[in-house]
Amino acid sequence: MSSTGFNFQNGPGGQPYANGPLQNQVVLQPPGPGYNMAHQPPYNPMQAKGPMPPGPGLYNSGPYQPIPPVSSYQASPGQPMLNRPPMGPPHPMTPPQSTSPCPGLRMPPAQVTPALPVSANSYYQHPPAWQYGALPLMGAPPPMGAPPPMATPPLAFVDNHVTSSPNLAPLQAPSAGYSAAPSPVYHNAMQPSGPPLPPTSLHRSTQPGSAPPPMNPVAAPHTYQPGMTAPYGHPPTGPTPSMRPTPPPMGNATPPLPFGAKTDAQCGSDASDDAAHTEYDNQENDIECPGHIPTPANGAQVPNSFDHLETSPKMAGPPQQPAPPVRHMGLSYPSLPPGYQNTSASPMQAQTQPYSHAPQSYQQPSAGPAQLSPSLAGLSLQSQTPETLRVVNLLQERNLLPPGPITPPTPCLPQDLQKINCHPEVFRSTLTNIPQTQSLLNKAKLPLGLLLHPFKDLSQLPVVTSSTIVRCRSCRTYINPFVTFLDQRRWKCNLCYRVNDVPEEFMYNPVTRSYGEPHKRPEVQNATIEFIAPSEYMLRPPQPAVYLFVLDVSHNAVETGYLDVVCQSLLENINALPGDSRTKIGFISFDSTIHFYNLQEGLAQPQMLIVSDIEDIFLPTPDSLLVNLNECKELVQDLLKSLPQMFGKTMETQSALGPALQAAFKLLSPTGGRVSVFQTQLPKLGVGALKSREDPNQRASAKDIPNLSPATDFYKKLALDCSGQQVAVDLFLLSSQYCDLASLACISRYSAGSVYYYPSYQQQHNPAGVECFQKDLKRYLTRKIGLEAVMRIRCTKGLSIHTFHGNFFVRSTDLLSLPNVNPDAGFAVQMSIEENLVDMQSVSFQAALLYTSSKGERRIRVHTMCLPVVNSLSDIFAGADVQAITGLLASMAVDRSVTSSLSDARDAMTNASIDSLTSYRTSVLTIQQPGLLAPACLRLFPLYILALLKQKAFRTGTSTRLDDRVFAMCQLKYQPLAYVMLMIHPALYRVDDLTDEGALNISERAIPQPRVQQLSVEKLSREGAFLMDAGSVIYIWIGRNCNPDFLTQVLGVPDYAAVPQNMNLLPELDTAESQRTRAFVGWLREQRPFFPILHVIRDESPLKASFMQNMIEDRTESALSYYEFLLHVQQQVSK
Repeated sequence: MSSTGFNFQNGPGGQPYANGPLQNQVVLQPPGPGYNMAHQPPYNPMQAKGPMPPGPGLYNSGPYQPIPPVSSYQASPGQPMLNRPPMGPPHPMTPPQSTSPCPGLRMPPAQVTPALPVSANSYYQHPPAWQYGALPLMGAPPPMGAPPPMATPPLAFVDNHVTSSPNLAPLQAPSAGYSAAPSPVYHNAMQPSGPPLPPTSLHRSTQPGSAPPPMNPVAAPHTYQPGMTAPYGHPPTGPTPSMRPTPPPMGNATPPLPFGAKTDAQCGSDASDDAAHTEYDNQENDIECPGHIPTPANGAQVPNSFDHLETSPKMAGPPQQPAPPVRHMGLSYPSLPPGYQNTSASPMQAQTQPYSHAPQSYQQPSAGPAQLSPSLAGLSLQSQTPETLRVVNLLQERNLLPPGPITPPTPCLPQDLQKINCHPEVFRSTLTNIPQTQSLLNKAKLPLGLLLHPFKDLSQLPVVTSSTIVRCRSCRTYINPFVTFLDQRRWKCNLCYRVNDVPEEFMYNPVTRSYGEPHKRPEVQNATIEFIAPSEYMLRPPQPAVYLFVLDVSHNAVETGYLDVVCQSLLENINALPGDSRTKIGFISFDSTIHFYNLQEGLAQPQMLIVSDIEDIFLPTPDSLLVNLNECKELVQDLLKSLPQMFGKTMETQSALGPALQAAFKLLSPTGGRVSVFQTQLPKLGVGALKSREDPNQRASAKDIPNLSPATDFYKKLALDCSGQQVAVDLFLLSSQYCDLASLACISRYSAGSVYYYPSYQQQHNPAGVECFQKDLKRYLTRKIGLEAVMRIRCTKGLSIHTFHGNFFVRSTDLLSLPNVNPDAGFAVQMSIEENLVDMQSVSFQAALLYTSSKGERRIRVHTMCLPVVNSLSDIFAGADVQAITGLLASMAVDRSVTSSLSDARDAMTNASIDSLTSYRTSVLTIQQPGLLAPACLRLFPLYILALLKQKAFRTGTSTRLDDRVFAMCQLKYQPLAYVMLMIHPALYRVDDLTDEGALNISERAIPQPRVQQLSVEKLSREGAFLMDAGSVIYIWIGRNCNPDFLTQVLGVPDYAAVPQNMNLLPELDTAESQRTRAFVGWLREQRPFFPILHVIRDESPLKASFMQNMIEDRTESALSYYEFLLHVQQQVSK
């Protein structure tokens, strides 16, 4: 058994798993024989601990049977089945009193008038905008000073799973191949209808010139490595487990590859990667970090480097000596204060109307996070134990699921800061209480990381137009609600503590029409805000929206019928494509040759140009293959109408996908844009040709799954080329045969694209799949898009980000290149604590996304989150976000599966729950009692880990197609957390007795809210109907003796036998029951951007097996039941 755990940093034993070579790899010290508190590594949350008892051989769906108390569990070797204990109240246990902030903290009351709350779920299409460009000034602004010289951050090729490299590479400028119309600018200042906004208690005034508390730097911690604890092992397969604990194996346990390490076979030709892609890697280096604009040898500035895009020259005031630095990030999005929702004033009103108030003496704002009371640690758990730390015996309490959605924990901050913190759907941390030191984090055995949904469709997004974007002169943090105003003219950065001057333009607030109240500006009132960027943030004119469709037209593709759906959907939505008057469009089709389409204005009909030399692809008429959509719309429509018939009788069976992608890259390189590729089979011609690597006979029996890594590096290298030219590739795979998605998905992963997978797609035989494809395609074509984007995440000094998860390419150590960004993409990062945070009461995080809108505006979306720092283990556990932890571990496990093995990933996930509950038992609980004890906030952690082990991406012992498994891994890596959790742990509801009691009222519709049920056959009833929401699919299971009223009034059938075998649509019946059921299903579908297929199934349905596989708490032939898994965890925890 290998000693397996998730590592926070790449360790020894191989090259980092990277987009390209890291020239100077960090060699980490090998681990010692045990935990040495003098050298604290980042915690490796998952370490294999030893063989789990063999798994059962029978499927058990019966109820639990009473068994003796927990303390007397013993079983004979031949015991056929494990029984569950009776339910009973938990033992009264109280954890130790805490000495640091936690939920339930009582802060001194702040003298503030809170802003009116605004619902986070209301949506409107036209967010408020402020114009700050032309404002009456009280005087000339202070002289502009150049920012202090700072070194350009290091660059390296780094993968989606990345460890930073300290190397520096020269920057090169991209070419601008076109000109663009000037960007539209918002000019409407907002006029308040009520009194001026009161001061908010976001900032505590300090004496001018006072410095922040001193920080004690400590040596950087070592990395925690596998092998430091006894191996556990993952749940086994085989006969029923014995209850007698077995000692861990000793001796020749071999550590796996470090998390993120990569073999040569997986890397491909790193040298060629480096040579081929250095130029593109350096184009978008640093839009947000401080530093000089890079210069070539002759000293002339390189105007087209992204290095200086966010180093705005309009920073008022001379350079100042920075205070001790502190960086941080944000996790929620705010509501608008009352004045921001009013109607807009005339564009000239703010300029012509005199100030409503003369310059006033500065009113002291209230406390900011940097000045939280030093007595914060004493306000924690003195009165009572918070609910999150209530002790739960998992072996006795069975009904752990809450009746409704699980809400994330609220950071323990003063109430005024909590209100404006970033919304958890946008920015979320695995720990809402940040440990003071890495050693404390290691002791908790919980992973520290962030989950982001940065381009999410938001109902309330304040948009600001200003000639000056105020940022810290040192760390380049954007001004945000968590900074501190020392007085009217100075503010202190909440990431690095530098004191900055307030620019003159920032003194005027057109929302309140007042002067001298910078703390009331929307930038300081909203944790999520968007700026319309001035010209300093542009390297070239903003690129137009360019859409290129690459279509498989081989015989196999035509047989599926997908081409009709694509062309019809484009015809219906062509006017809804995001863009402006500059939008361009083009088409390429391919089989064994490549077909281009001349759509030049003036032609009577489109012309097809065939290039048969796929070994040396070229563009036959480069100037007429991409055309202006508005000018050539009729030709485009003619082409879309004729394409399906054009290849209707083709007998060409080959697919030259690689050459078609090369042609697309050549066509879009001058401008950038989006490539939409539709593929239906394994490509077997030209570059990028692939061979089948799947053995169907080994799907169920193999313990380790081979071929999860790419077979060739062609698609990865091409994706890096595309990323360098601002081209993203989205892949639609519609196939009933193996297509090697592990290789093909690289083209989207490294170019910030998306992957869509429709197995067994066939227009005539799979109408549900066709409907799903149509709905997904409509969303894909019409959703907003961000072009030529880059994103950087900043955090308080002392914290460091070392690993990223998602679809992107890392241009430098922390800058993500996103040629396209879409509102359905999620990201995750892993973090560690490099320096002690002892003198800090809070830390902050900020994510900045710079992108070009489809209308040609350069915009910056900024999210900021503030979290408290704590110094006790009980507070760390109290702030644990179990869903965020599960989502981050899922991404880490995907990387481990590819770089090491699936069994290592499974071991590591199991060990994550064992380690955390062991730490809780030994270090937090004061009264040791029998059972498996967990804090209430982590009561679902073992259940989620078991759900991951049974999820399609990681399960073993069940026949799972390789492409299905790889696609599930792709989804876990780049989907936002809310959608990932439904994939991991579906929601089960009883729907044959829906009522309006407790219903939501949305748009004059009553949405029933049935209780969430446990995923066990025990909860099913033959007399009922149950709906299972598994994310991408919704099942409605009908019991054999289901209520006849439900059958007739909801399904429209007279009895159970009349339920169709393939039913994918609920009929619209004029009954209250039908309306309730359809409203509930519609509401579930509206919660996500993709379209889940609906299957109505009964006992005889072929899909019943898929429905039952999601019954996570039940035993299967190859996996333990939830109760048996808990017993295994208890054995390991009790050692």
